[in-house]
Amino acid sequence: MQQPSRQPHAIVVGAGLAGLVATYELVRAGKRVLVLDQENRANLGGQAWWSLGGLFFVDSPEQRRMGVKDSFDLAWQDWQGSAGFDRLEDEDVWARQWAEAYVRFATYEKRDYLRELGLKVLPIVGWAERGRGDALGHGNSVPRFHLTWGTGPEVVRVFAEPVQAAERTGMVEFGFRHRVDELIVEDGAVVGVRGAVLAPDEAERGVASNRDVVEDFELRAPAVIVTSGGIGHNHDLIRDNWPTDRLGPAPRHMISGVPAHVDGRMLSITADAGGRIVNRDRMWHYTEGVHNWNPVWADHAIRIIPGPSSLWLDATGRRLPAPNFPGFDSLGTLREILSTGYDYSWFVLTQSVIEKEFALSGSEQNPDITGKDLRFLLKSRLAKGAPGPVEAFKEHGIDFVIADTVRELVQKMNGIVSDDDEPRGPMLDADLVERQVLARDAELANDFGKDLQLMAIANARRSRTDKLVRVAKPHRFADPEHGPLIAVRLNILTRKTLGGLQTDLNSQVIDPDGEPVPGLYAAGEVAGFGGGGVHGYNALEGTFLGGCIFSGRAAGRALARS
Repeated sequence: MQQPSRQPHAIVVGAGLAGLVATYELVRAGKRVLVLDQENRANLGGQAWWSLGGLFFVDSPEQRRMGVKDSFDLAWQDWQGSAGFDRLEDEDVWARQWAEAYVRFATYEKRDYLRELGLKVLPIVGWAERGRGDALGHGNSVPRFHLTWGTGPEVVRVFAEPVQAAERTGMVEFGFRHRVDELIVEDGAVVGVRGAVLAPDEAERGVASNRDVVEDFELRAPAVIVTSGGIGHNHDLIRDNWPTDRLGPAPRHMISGVPAHVDGRMLSITADAGGRIVNRDRMWHYTEGVHNWNPVWADHAIRIIPGPSSLWLDATGRRLPAPNFPGFDSLGTLREILSTGYDYSWFVLTQSVIEKEFALSGSEQNPDITGKDLRFLLKSRLAKGAPGPVEAFKEHGIDFVIADTVRELVQKMNGIVSDDDEPRGPMLDADLVERQVLARDAELANDFGKDLQLMAIANARRSRTDKLVRVAKPHRFADPEHGPLIAVRLNILTRKTLGGLQTDLNSQVIDPDGEPVPGLYAAGEVAGFGGGGVHGYNALEGTFLGGCIFSGRAAGRALARS
């Protein structure tokens, strides 16, 4: 890319979802934008393209049709209980304001804003992060997870297409393979960027690209918006910031839910220019990660999005204590798993459970919904057996084992305890595992009982969506009619940064003295999705894409007014 013929009104660093949204809003206001990204054009949309496309809406028509009674007040109660903001005089001062503004957006504006762009959601509503069993604590009181018809690529498309149209008219220019290494500061204001042009690389989306430098560059504009993402693939940085006091020791073995270019490097670069990083210890990682049998990037992880029925065992073979059930409390369960001294756990389930309850996160793992193919969707989801991508993991995934009896299953589980001949944990006791499976099964003799997980399953099936398409009818795991038995080794999957650059409600970056840095804005994950930590300590799910949209929108609109 040569020097722009005319100076842009803004430089956007990062061509992910937040960057596209900010650019879209600027172009609507007649502003010229230069978008820089260290990867090639194939990676337009960043992590959002790989996502399942879940969106957090409150009191939506889809919820109402499913009999769900939701409101701003209930959602805001849930958000505060999950966030646990406890640094209100300092690091959370803007985060809490962002949180309330975001819940209002999700209640009153977000759905219409996206529908005007052509985005649609499926009529069913999922119930993610069901919580710890406390009305004032973490978790969604009702289903709020709306799945985009087209998944992540569709969320990207509705913003990318108008931006690409603006590129054709000269209002937008892209500088792919441009790595920003410095923000230019003059008289206390950010006025541009310096960096390196990387050698061309035709690597496919998500595949690691070269870092060979061709030449240096310097580009200037009245404002810079940093939308470069988080630290999800930078395991060293994750470990450096790991909250040991809150979650326990950092996992020795982690697999990555995001590509290698999600490295977090712009955080320190922006801090060097005067921005303040807050809530470094807040992060969001999943406990249900499996190694991708057909990887795109190094340590490529896929998350199982489970229904509530699988029996969850720790690495020693003991059942996790309530309320650590599948899909209820991600970080609480992470803490429980790590307290054992090991960094993995196990699901034990049946074929009947996997067919109805296992979904895989990721656009590429849901080709029927991603492709917006209704006929394929009905054939895939209503046919006997699990969806094709799930069956492929069951057949090829190194974390899956299958057997007809509990004792045979445990034998096979012990066979994959080691990675590359290095034991990751202890051998399991078949007697212990069998006793827990049979005890669980015995609770099904009546329509009531003392097993809290079975109570939670019964509650879930009161939701129309869960009963129809998400939660298997309770059954005995030892019943061969529902077999075979399946066990899945679950690994820690790295994903999201919940802290980041502190920003005001205009997405302007705040300095260590609490003042806005002139000319400097940030949006998306690099800003903790707004304010340096809009989620607080926990996320309610469906809020990551929405946070990119909301904060990118705020940045673009604020600059458009300037």
